[in-house]
Amino acid sequence: MKENDCIFCKIANGQIPSAAIFEDEDFKVILDLGPASKGHALIIPKEHYANIFEMPDSLLQKAYTLAKKMAAQLMDTLECDGINILQNNGEAAGQTVFHFHIHLIPRRTKDHVGVTWKPGTLTEKDKEEILSKFKA
Repeated sequence: MKENDCIFCKIANGQIPSAAIFEDEDFKVILDLGPASKGHALIIPKEHYANIFEMPDSLLQKAYTLAKKMAAQLMDTLECDGINILQNNGEAAGQTVFHFHIHLIPRRTKDHVGVTWKPGTLTEKDKEEILSKFKA
């Protein structure tokens, strides 16, 4: 199903022009208009799913297989040093467009692209609390 007011539905289905680097029956891969780095691309399904939890497993598997393929092509084509494969779910996690998508962000040594965090510490209390909830 497509959402009439979803910009990614419109892009993925050709209603809004985009710089596509790949397309098949299920996905369109486009260059991001607000890139974190040169070559930043988005994998967008043609059907509307707000987040990873709404995606059927079979389509999710295809999305990540495509991510692996496209990431390798970007690394070869752009001769970058690494690549982030990133997917956000929910506003608190940084999702701004509520249509599932995967970011492919080419990285270069010392590029200052901010996709990192300062590591914290797993406390014994937190560890026990979390483990007890998973054992329930």
